[in-house]
Amino acid sequence: MTPREEDMDWLYRSEEPEHTAVMRPDEIEGIRRADSRRPQAPQEAQGGYPGDPATATGGSQRPPTGPPPSQPAPAGPPPRKRRRRRRPVLKTIGFLLLAWLLFLIGTPIYAWTIGTKVESAPAGERPAEQPGTTLLLVGSDARENLTDEERKELGTGSTEGRRTDTMMLLHVPTNGEPVLLSLPRDSLVEIPGRKQNKLNAAYAFGGAPLLVETVEHNTGIRVDGYLEVGFVGVVDMVDAVGGIEVCPTFDIDDRDSHLKLAKGCQTVDGVTALGYVRMRKADPRGDLGRMERQREVIGAIGKKVLSPMSVLNPVRYWQLNMAASKSLARGDDTGLGAMGAAGSGFLSIMTGKGISMTVPVSDPNARVSGLGSVMRWDKDASSQVFAAIASGDTTSLEKYRK
Repeated sequence: MTPREEDMDWLYRSEEPEHTAVMRPDEIEGIRRADSRRPQAPQEAQGGYPGDPATATGGSQRPPTGPPPSQPAPAGPPPRKRRRRRRPVLKTIGFLLLAWLLFLIGTPIYAWTIGTKVESAPAGERPAEQPGTTLLLVGSDARENLTDEERKELGTGSTEGRRTDTMMLLHVPTNGEPVLLSLPRDSLVEIPGRKQNKLNAAYAFGGAPLLVETVEHNTGIRVDGYLEVGFVGVVDMVDAVGGIEVCPTFDIDDRDSHLKLAKGCQTVDGVTALGYVRMRKADPRGDLGRMERQREVIGAIGKKVLSPMSVLNPVRYWQLNMAASKSLARGDDTGLGAMGAAGSGFLSIMTGKGISMTVPVSDPNARVSGLGSVMRWDKDASSQVFAAIASGDTTSLEKYRK
């Protein structure tokens, strides 16, 4: 056997296998204690072990086998918790906004349902349908529902029966600006079935239906809706908005209407406002001056109605709608569409965009046997005004804007 073979034989010789020595538990425990007391070599601290060739030669260490030992999590601030969305707050705000919107919409609808209706559809032949929307606004001086104390406070007198102190046509055209046209109560007109008489006599003879028929017969304008307000209604409406500002151009001292006001702008309550729109004997211009004051008061009420406080203050908003439901009587054929058009027209007129005027008059103090003092319309000028409204085009009426 050559030396080479002897070396190989020594390396790979097969001999009887050595048996694994079994150590007693006390021997194992002793070895462990000895290891724990033995100082750790630098190589072992870096992961090597005595006798390891890689450690001895400074080579790279062999990767440890098996799962790595668990290590404690690095110290630091605890993870931030994600903030929850403030959904309850948003839901509450959304609920309140929805409730407010329902209140704003529901209150006038409720007021509309409990409001008073009156028969207003005229009999006989009527003008054909016309462009735009026209409403007849009437201020009634009916006293039958007033107590003696109310008559004394309001200065209405004791005259019985139903009359009209105020008559206006509110027209919203398809072209041009809305028009608020006053019709003098003493206008000499032809009342169907009653010959000639004062315009307000039509209401006394046949109520709203005959008044609407008379207006349509003498103007050629078709009336699409009817609204009526009484003495108490004016007072309630003014008080509901907290008073209005009026600006008389002269000192007023009128016993019949229980009105005493100094010249200049001032805030008045409902009772004073009623006397302001009814007074005419102390006015040098008589009925013409009264009609201007009537439009002034209507505009002042409208401005208060459209002010932010009338909407943002729920108490005022409720009182205003309830006062309107009790004070205004609408025609049985007056729908929401006509009322919406009326609101739009009032808004334009109150903001200065609309045209506020009186029917042209040729003689404000004409005398007619059996009727006394009457007003005669200017035939040509009034016909042009009525034709413009009937056509739904009010651009030609700009010359009447004040």
